[in-house]
Amino acid sequence: MKKNLVMAFAVALLAGGLNAQAQAPTPTPAAAGSLKLGYTNIDYVLAQTSEAKDIQNQLTIQRTQSENEMKRMSKELEDKYEAYQKGAAQMSDVIRKDRETELQGLQTRIQEFGRTAEQSLQTKYQSLVNPVVQKIQKAIDAVAKDEGYQYVFNLDAGSNTIPILLVAPEDNNITESVLKKLGIDPAKAAAAAQAPGTAPARPATTGSSTTTAPKKK
Repeated sequence: MKKNLVMAFAVALLAGGLNAQAQAPTPTPAAAGSLKLGYTNIDYVLAQTSEAKDIQNQLTIQRTQSENEMKRMSKELEDKYEAYQKGAAQMSDVIRKDRETELQGLQTRIQEFGRTAEQSLQTKYQSLVNPVVQKIQKAIDAVAKDEGYQYVFNLDAGSNTIPILLVAPEDNNITESVLKKLGIDPAKAAAAAQAPGTAPARPATTGSSTTTAPKKK
């Protein structure tokens, strides 16, 4: 839904700019080129920041701890279920009912733990990434002001499927300028992007981060 809104906005923006130019009786060279659109890839830029590795490490630690606890709880459920199966025939109705209630309760706790762990990981990701994204946004704002861009789009808006911009001139790619504004060498960033595990990966439900360098159009 968010991507559709952004794409619709981009189309409307371009159409509005073209219509305005078509309706102008004699546009001056400055007016004809007044609408300047740029784009970058925030996920890619994020992956090159100094904070990216620490974010990934913290997420990995929390994810591993949750997975280990889930395994422990699952093993407990498995062991108790096997014990229940072996002794069910000799149990009285009261004891058998008590064991079944215990198993159901443990299964419910495992499911609830899974949901809570996922939500906690999402919250952790946002708390770690948001300050960095705000820093990146300030760099984008500065580049847009310095280079005269009225609008800047995120190349893939956090999606691993179809990017917002299907075709765009490389001259309008401000990624290198944003990296430089953040004190990052674009050439080193492009090389580092080819190494696996360099980006703070989003929790599974939010999609995967794009870590490769933006392709030239």
